[in-house]
Amino acid sequence: MERTVFNKAQLEMLDIMASIRSDEELEALKHAISEFYAQRADEEMEKLWQSGQWNEKTLEELGNVHYRTPYRQ
Repeated sequence: MERTVFNKAQLEMLDIMASIRSDEELEALKHAISEFYAQRADEEMEKLWQSGQWNEKTLEELGNVHYRTPYRQ
């Protein structure tokens, strides 16, 4: 049997989750985590925009692309 080794962040999250006592607290924690990742995504997008790797043209092109799965008729 393979042993799971947790990193520092995972251990910290387990400690935090151990103190959750209600569904409301769980929802608040999930919201805080999602806000954290949304902020990081915004920061990365801002870096791409400032570097010129992402611009209005890129957004337009992305809006016209269709990534749908082709299904057989």
